[in-house]
Amino acid sequence: MPRKRSGALDQLLATIPDVKWFAALGRPLSPAHRRDAEAWLKGIGYAGYPLSPAKTWRAARRIASNPDWERGWWQAEEKLRLSLLRRAEKRNGRKRAMELLTEVALGAHDAALTAARKKIPDASFSAAAAGAATQACYQGTLAFLAGEPDHAFSAKLGLFLGGRWPLGILGGKAYIF
Repeated sequence: MPRKRSGALDQLLATIPDVKWFAALGRPLSPAHRRDAEAWLKGIGYAGYPLSPAKTWRAARRIASNPDWERGWWQAEEKLRLSLLRRAEKRNGRKRAMELLTEVALGAHDAALTAARKKIPDASFSAAAAGAATQACYQGTLAFLAGEPDHAFSAKLGLFLGGRWPLGILGGKAYIF
């Protein structure tokens, strides 16, 4: 008999197929998305960085593939991930935490890749977009499993669930799709 998930994880899994992945392209940041972006930036040590939207897929690809992106935000996320993973495993057991993270990641990847392929003609960039969405779902779930629902990764997940994609930090700006 499968083990029961929490209501929040059930809700996320039920929501994933209906998310309008990457649908906010070209739209101004809503107040909620701005709050999520600022919370994500603060949580990774980049509070106060200006938000700069990517208005086209071409611009998003150029930003995401720019070799001069700041590596510090990625390293900060990795430190947070490892810390949360230890706590999630302690709270839930290693096997159970991995099962739940895998379940969410697989569901997110399938849904996000299907959506990305419909919107992005470039196969490698659509795969990158789906990978970023999958990672955000994994990170958000990890924060939840670690007992930190208000974590930077929860805010990042909120951006993706709202059709956004935080592309990264480049030239002192945080680019949000």
